[in-house]
Amino acid sequence: MANPQITINLKLFAAYQEAYGVPELKLTLEPGSTVSQLLEKILKQQPKLQKWRDVTKFGINLNFVSPETILQDGDEVVFIPPVSGG
Repeated sequence: MANPQITINLKLFAAYQEAYGVPELKLTLEPGSTVSQLLEKILKQQPKLQKWRDVTKFGINLNFVSPETILQDGDEVVFIPPVSGG
């Protein structure tokens, strides 16, 4: 039997939203994927976001989490880069 996959919703803000041109992505991942693995996938698709790698905070279902957090099917994930004030 094939590996089941999980589906997450990734909310995009600031530089991430600018890079993709949409506020949200629905992504399919391998079970056991972590937040940092999701970040790597995003950085491969949008290399110009590399500069935000070390300063981005992560949230799952409205809670801040560490990059090692394992994603679950149906999670709502946010990448929160620093936002400059106007």
